[in-house]
Amino acid sequence: MKSILIIGATSAIAEHCARLWATEGAKLFLVGRNAERLAMIADDLRVRGQAHGVQAATFVMDATDTASHQAMLDAALAHLGKLDAALIAHGTLPDQKACEASVDMTLAEIAGNGLSVIALAARLANVFERQGSGCLAAIGSVAGDRGRQSNYTYGAAKALVDRFFEGLRNRLAPKDVSVLLIKPGFVDTPMTAAFDKGGPLWATPDRVAREIVAAMASGKQVLYTPWFWRWILLIIRHIPERIFVRLKL
Repeated sequence: MKSILIIGATSAIAEHCARLWATEGAKLFLVGRNAERLAMIADDLRVRGQAHGVQAATFVMDATDTASHQAMLDAALAHLGKLDAALIAHGTLPDQKACEASVDMTLAEIAGNGLSVIALAARLANVFERQGSGCLAAIGSVAGDRGRQSNYTYGAAKALVDRFFEGLRNRLAPKDVSVLLIKPGFVDTPMTAAFDKGGPLWATPDRVAREIVAAMASGKQVLYTPWFWRWILLIIRHIPERIFVRLKL
């Protein structure tokens, strides 16, 4: 039975990942801010994984409260024992215009989407390094591949996580620990409820979750999901800056 820690477990993508792991008989430790929502998800997972005796424990924590991270990790290890995998999935999608009007909001979004992820990953990396096995994964974004006027605060936070995970991957590879950064494009979740979801670029959280679970099992290093975002971002990254600054992306 795999032992899996999910931080930000009430997010749509994380919940769908947990459902897949439950059907595989995983032992799960779910972390999130909303105790009632966590309890509902845990109950659902126990039902879905009943044939395998699935265990799902919960822990209430605001992931931006970095002082609470060690207590959460201690509780997770006490419940799970060895940690086979950890998925960091919390985050917010800020209003870029509001960030431009408020330095405090900009810094809060960088802290929530960037620094809190790094704080968790740094602690988890030490656990996996001592074990000499496991998979550390986090949900980043294609927005981290290049700064764009429409969401550069969010993109900057995700780019920060991207570079940090590159370094972790380089450090932990000799220890047989895989480090995966997930880069979703447009996903139909409550976070994107205000967006127009027409067009072929939108994906369901179920599809993204299936690709995440497969990538974590295979030891993949970077996952663009769906796959076509790798090629879209390849083009965007190679647009010359003198042209890029004239585009309203």
